[in-house]
This record gives sequence, C-alpha cells and structure tokens, in this order.
Amino acid sequence: MSRTLYTLCGADSARPFSPHCWKTVMSLRHKGLDFAETPLPFTEIPKVENGATKIVPLLRDGEQLVADSFAIALYLEETYPERPSLFRGEGGKAMARFVEGYSQMVLHTAISRIALLDIHDMLAPVDKAYFRSNREERFGKPLEQVAPDRAAEIAAFPAKLEPLRHMLKFQPFIGGERPLFCDYIPFGALQWLRITTGSIHLAEDDPARLWFERCLDLYDGEARAVA
Repeated sequence: MSRTLYTLCGADSARPFSPHCWKTVMSLRHKGLDFAETPLPFTEIPKVENGATKIVPLLRDGEQLVADSFAIALYLEETYPERPSLFRGEGGKAMARFVEGYSQMVLHTAISRIALLDIHDMLAPVDKAYFRSNREERFGKPLEQVAPDRAAEIAAFPAKLEPLRHMLKFQPFIGGERPLFCDYIPFGALQWLRITTGSIHLAEDDPARLWFERCLDLYDGEARAVA
C-alpha cells in the first residue's frame, strides 16, 4: 500500500517546518510505516488531492485520505493495531488530548510570537503575501507589531516548559520509558521553533532540552537531519 504525507515547507522544500506535520512524521516512524513525504508551500496546499484540504498534514494511505495530526494518529492506531501503539489505551488518548491543549494554547502561542517574522522570511514571494495577509487578519495588526520585543519573548519562553520539566523528573519521556504520541505533540512545537529560528532557546542542561534531544535521536535521527 502506498502512502503519501503532505507537509508544509517554505521556499526550501528540504525544510518542512509545521509542528502538526512533525507530529505525523514521528507517528508514522513510530508505527514503522513507510511513506513518501511531499512538502508544499501554503498556496499549493488547496490544489492537491482535488482540493481535499486547506491544511496539512494530509495523509493518503491507499484509498484513504486523513487530515489533522490527531485524527491521523487515531487512524494509524486503529488501522495498524499490530504495530507499536501511539497511545497504549484510552488513558493515553486522553493524556494526549491534554498535552495537545497545553501545547497549542501555551507553546504555540509563544512560538508564534517568536518565529512569526522568521517564518515569513522562509517563504517564496507568493506565500509571503498570503502569510502576511492571513496572519495580519488573525492578529489585527502588522506582523512587525505582533511581538515588537522578540528578545523578551525568547527570555520568557523557557518558563512555558515547566510542566514538562516536572514530568521529566520521573521518566525520560512523557509516555514513560518510551515515547508516545503525547511526546510528539510538544516535540513538534519545539521542532517548529528550531527549524524556523535556528534554536529552541533553552539552556544546554535544561531537562526539557535533553528530552528534545532524545526525541531528535529517534528513528535514526530523521528529525535532527532537518535544520
């Protein structure tokens, strides 16, 4: 069965950066499933698969099309139950939903403010125009005014990861001794920050950074190879 994963990139297709797409890349690797990745710029996404989606990730698995990183993880869990579990039961699904809320409401909000102009600068001209129009409508102000003190945003970022540090006192991954989908959620956020800004803005000995490094090493270091 052939699989294609549509992801998000800027002008350089070798640097896919979407946090949600990285969740799915890691989920597919976790399941040991082969796939071909097709990175797309913003303005090309609505043109694939007969306009099936305006967002990525989008997974084609044979005849099946599945959008949204969490929906894809649930699909993979149901479709390939014989392969390593992404959740290890209903409790793992509930935990992942909680982690998703924390990541999107806390980490993504902070990263958006830090990386907004970096993302803009990664895009081809047509996508820069789209991104600026879309984000300025969302924020209600010019991109340059969304986070006028970037240094202060970066300085405040490590504190957002304190819940993760607390958990890491007891185990190497959020999922326990081995990672689960709940790990790939905040990993995707920090990978987004790393690829777009060149750093995750954490100290070398920060437990959250050490966890992130362990995640980068998973699956033959595929995520680390993208910089």
